[in-house]
Amino acid sequence: MTSGADRSSQDQPGRPALPGPATDANAEVAELVGKLSDAGDMDGAERRRLLGRLSTALVTARKRARASGAGRGRWLADVFASIAPRLPIRDLAALQEHHYGLTGEQLADDLVRTASKATMAVGAIGGALAAAEFAAPPLLLSAPAQLVAETLVVAAIEVKLLAELHEVYGVQVQGSGSQRAMAFSVAWSRQRGVDPLSPASVQLALGAAAKAGLRKRLLRTMGRHLTTLGPFLTGAVAGGALNRIATKRLAEMVRADLRRQRGLPPPR
Repeated sequence: MTSGADRSSQDQPGRPALPGPATDANAEVAELVGKLSDAGDMDGAERRRLLGRLSTALVTARKRARASGAGRGRWLADVFASIAPRLPIRDLAALQEHHYGLTGEQLADDLVRTASKATMAVGAIGGALAAAEFAAPPLLLSAPAQLVAETLVVAAIEVKLLAELHEVYGVQVQGSGSQRAMAFSVAWSRQRGVDPLSPASVQLALGAAAKAGLRKRLLRTMGRHLTTLGPFLTGAVAGGALNRIATKRLAEMVRADLRRQRGLPPPR
């Protein structure tokens, strides 16, 4: 990633502290999800190692959240809200540089292809790990943390894709880094693009209803990953295929929204 091309709020001064009593654990979770969502050509062994570390960090964060009385869905949404502003969103110049000078629909196609491969890889690795735990019942207790880890990484990859598609189509979302991150996260939960012509689009993204929608979408994504709890390699196959299909479907809906906003015709 080129210097200065990252539009995340990670390096912005005055970023608010992560919510909840599990600050240290959530910071580690955010760091690991960020690495996995920007993995590029990372090999499978490194993905497995990072996914394992993420599962362990989530166990710690969840224990602390339980101590504070946070419900499962609310805790999951809070963790993702702490991750979203740290996602490395590239601007148009960086995207073109990283994708061999492609522009327009070709650049968007390549972004979708890369993100689909990434979510498929995460689903396959998560499914294989869950399948191994399925074959050894004493280890099955760790499977929920594995599913949460996979859910957060897939959501991060898709939110990053959604934000970068806005860059490709020239749809600029105003607001601070945290506000833009939340707007993109809520757009992901609705499976739509952000409408910058709506004056309240960013402000509404910070409301209780928007956060409830984000929580529901995260729980639905985690429910989809329950199919990975199968024996042998069925979990890996199902996890990879379902993630790839879901990412491509999301991209199609968001791109249709963005073309409509810019008055662009659908591609041939």
